[in-house]
Amino acid sequence: MAKPMTKTQLVAALAEEMGTDKKTASAALDAITGVITSEVSGGGAVTLPGVGKIYCRERPERMVRNPATGEQFKKEADKVVKMTIAKSLKDSVNG
Repeated sequence: MAKPMTKTQLVAALAEEMGTDKKTASAALDAITGVITSEVSGGGAVTLPGVGKIYCRERPERMVRNPATGEQFKKEADKVVKMTIAKSLKDSVNG
């Protein structure tokens, strides 16, 4: 498996794709990240066309087990961030 792209590499690739400098590309990436974070943390969802949908899901209170000791305990309800990958991205990877 290849190493994941770092933020620096992503900014450089984005700048090249946009035909602009790295400072502008970095500002654009930070703005997109901020919008996604505020929308999802507020309970909404964001769809990135061709990539997928990022959303927040609530998990109910449940019993979990500590794998080290085998002890069971109740875990409070919480929220998790999920992402559904777009079909077009799946197809481009598999096809």
